[in-house]
Formats: sequence, C-alpha cells, structure tokens
Amino acid sequence: MRLIAPLSPETTKLLWRIYRQSNRFAIRQRAHCILLSAQGMSIGQLMQIFDVSRKTIHNWFVAWESQKLVGLCDRAGRGRKATFTPEQQEQIKQWVNESPKQLKRVLQNIEEEWKIKVSKDTIKRVVKSLSMIWRRVRRVVGGKPTEQEYREKQQQLNELLEQEKQGKIDLRYLDESGFSMTPTVPYAWQEKGTGLSLPSQRSKRLNVVGLMNRNNDLSAYVFERSITSAVILACIDDFARQSNKPTVIVMDQASIHTSQMIQDKLEQWKNQQVEIFQLPPYSPQLNLIEILWRFMKYEWIELNAYESWESLVSYVEKVLRDFGSTYVINFA
Repeated sequence: MRLIAPLSPETTKLLWRIYRQSNRFAIRQRAHCILLSAQGMSIGQLMQIFDVSRKTIHNWFVAWESQKLVGLCDRAGRGRKATFTPEQQEQIKQWVNESPKQLKRVLQNIEEEWKIKVSKDTIKRVVKSLSMIWRRVRRVVGGKPTEQEYREKQQQLNELLEQEKQGKIDLRYLDESGFSMTPTVPYAWQEKGTGLSLPSQRSKRLNVVGLMNRNNDLSAYVFERSITSAVILACIDDFARQSNKPTVIVMDQASIHTSQMIQDKLEQWKNQQVEIFQLPPYSPQLNLIEILWRFMKYEWIELNAYESWESLVSYVEKVLRDFGSTYVINFA
C-alpha cells in the first residue's frame, strides 16, 4: 500500500490552512488528499472519498513528492483552451458595439468569418470578460449646441452668477415639470427576498412652473392644465410684480419660451427690471432647476404619494411650500 511519507508539523499545519482557506477547489482537494494519505488512509479509500480514479490519486502523489506545495497547483496550459484568440475577442467586441442589442447578428458573423459555432451564453461571457455590461440605454437630448455658442453662453452665465454673488441681481432658473400617477421609479432600501412596489395608473397630469435661485428661494405655480406660452407669460408677469430687485430669468429655448407672445413682453419686463437669458439649445445641464425636479421625483418622493391623486398633489405642494427649509439643495 502506497502512502505519503510522514509530514512535518509545519507542513501539516500549512496543508490544513490551504485545505480550509484556498479559493481553488482543486487545490483544497489535493491538500486534503495528501493529509489523509499521511494519516494512513489507503488509495482505495481516497478514490471513494474524492470520487476520482486510481491514476488521478497517483498523479497527485507524484506531483507532491516531486514539487511539494507547488505540485498542488495545475500546470500552465492545463484546462480547457479558450474558444477565441485575443484578436478574435477584440473583433467580437467591435461587432457587439456595432449591434449592441443583437447578439444573434454577432453569432452569425462569428460563424461566417471563423466557422465557429457557439451559444449566445458563450458570447455573453466573452463580452463580460471585455468589461462590457448589459444595462439600460440612457436617454439624452436630441442634439447639441455649437461649441462656440455653448462657450459664449456659459461665460455669460458665469458673469451673471458673479453679479448674483455680489448681490447685484436675483438670478432665477425657470422650467416646468409634470407629475402623474405613473411613477418615476426611485431607488429604495429593501429586504432581501422581498420587494417594495409602487401602484401605477393612468391619471391627469399636475404641471409645475418654477423660478428658483441658488439660495433655495422658489416661486412655483401649479396647474392641472397644459403649459403654454400664455401660462409662462402669466407666471413671469406675476413674478415680476413681486420682484424687488433686478432679476435675470434663465430658461431654455423651448417653443413656449420663445414664442412671439413671449418676445412681445420682453421690453415690458425689462422696464420692470426683469430680463430673460436664453440658454443654448440642448443644454439642460445649465439650468439648475432641473436638479430640483430630479430631487422631487427620485430623492424626496414618498412611496405613499402614489396611493391616490390627492396624495400626489399633497406631496408636490408640500415640497414646493417647504423648499428652502425642510427640503434643501446645496448648490455650492
């Protein structure tokens, strides 16, 4: 009966540690086998314990006797060979980028180009190994301003911001947003194995027009009707009557903000010390009030707000009323 030669206390201790803590199953298995053999267990018993052949046990013994601890590890080159070469993997990545939603098309390219037939799961593993992930595609605005226009507007906006810091003007950001019983799904902590849910139903839409500054001062107007140029005009008119210092209103170039009805009021508002600053097109990141809408829909939203139309209206009105005290955004 062949047995492993007696082990020193130090080697025994190290093998036990490898058996308990190694991340590799094969290494743990071989370390355990050496320990049991050194304790007098026969090859037949080891074959039963590890469910392997006599030749496998023999190979483990030979590797241990010739290489000791290094013999517990697989030799380089062992195991299943990669289906694709590094160059082929880069080509697969390029095909996936060209057809990010159509892996079947990638499979066809692989079979036509290299005569290799693999499953979709294999391709998924390959693209994951290339640092690609499956996630929702982001929606973005449908265009972008010219670089020169964007730089010029950004510089002008920075100059207005300096005037606001010096107390010379009130810099307000205007925009509108809508709320309905179809929820914008927020993130929330949930117990494993359970899930929070939000009721969703069709409903009318609660629209809000807001004029906000960086000091969390907000003038808000709530409507259960569509927002038109006439509504925007009425909101600015009301705000202008209450304004007590020179004010610049920043807003985007939506059609309801640039209509002839609005253009005809610019001179009157200017006489009331209220001027309009138009942002470059496709630049929502420059309008700070967009942050307020995100907070209202994702951060501050209470799950019971979607229980009924009345609870949704109550939530929106509460945030608008308490913005600047209970609800605060740090724009520093």
